[in-house]
Amino acid sequence: MKNLNWRMIIGVLLIALSAVVYSIHFLIFRDPHHIFIYLVGDIGFVFIEVLLVTLIIDQLLHQREKRSLLHKLNMIIGVFFSEGGSELLRMLSDYDPQVERIRMDLVGKDQWSQQGFSETSQRTRGYQFKMESQKGGLEGLRDFLREKKDFFLRILENPNLLEHEKFTDTLWAVLHLAEELTCRKSLQNLPPTDYAHLAGDLGRAYKSLISEWLNYMLHLKNHYPYLFSLAIRTNPFDPQAKPEVTE
Repeated sequence: MKNLNWRMIIGVLLIALSAVVYSIHFLIFRDPHHIFIYLVGDIGFVFIEVLLVTLIIDQLLHQREKRSLLHKLNMIIGVFFSEGGSELLRMLSDYDPQVERIRMDLVGKDQWSQQGFSETSQRTRGYQFKMESQKGGLEGLRDFLREKKDFFLRILENPNLLEHEKFTDTLWAVLHLAEELTCRKSLQNLPPTDYAHLAGDLGRAYKSLISEWLNYMLHLKNHYPYLFSLAIRTNPFDPQAKPEVTE
C-alpha cells in the first residue's frame, strides 16, 4: 500500500509539472494551437514507445538475462558433477543389472551431434531402472552421500536453482536417498520389502542423474570443447575411462 501511495504521489506530481510547463508555454507564446499539436503528437508516440520498450527491448533483455542465468546454472551443475555427481553415477551404476545397455548409449560418444544427444536422452528417459539394492556396498554409498551431503545442500540453497526445476528435483532425489540410507542403523539383512523400497530410491536418483548428466555433456560440447574432452575421458559409465590422453 505504501508503494502504491508513493507511485500515485509521483504520478500526480509529474502531471502537475507537465501542466505548469504547458501553462508557461501558453503565457509566453499565446498559441494553444501549437501546444495541442505537439501534445497530441506526443501522446500518439507513447504507444510506439510502449511497443519498443515492453515488447522488443524488454524481450531482448529478458533473453540476454536468461542466457546469463543458464550459464550460471550450468556452472553450478558442472561443480556438482566434478565434486561428487560423476562419482555418484559410477557408484549407482553398480546396482543397475542392465548397465550394459546404458554403456552402449553413453560410452564412446565423443563425436555426438545435437540430434544424437536428443535421441539418446529420449531413449534413456524411457528406460525402467530396476535396481538391485541387495548387491551390497550400500554402506559405502551411504558414507559417500553422508560426506557430500553438506555440499549438496549448499548447492540446493543457490537461488538460481529456482529456474531449473529438473536439477532441483535431481538434488532432492539424491538427498532423499542419502537420508534413507543414513537413518537405518544397519544396511545388512534388511527385509525384502525394505530392499525393494531402497531400490526405488536408487532408481529415482540414478535416472534423474543420467538425464542431467546428458544435458550437461551437451552444454560442454557446444560451449567448452576442452571440458567436454575431459568429461568424456572420465565418463562414469566407462569402466576403462582414464583422464590420460592416449590417442
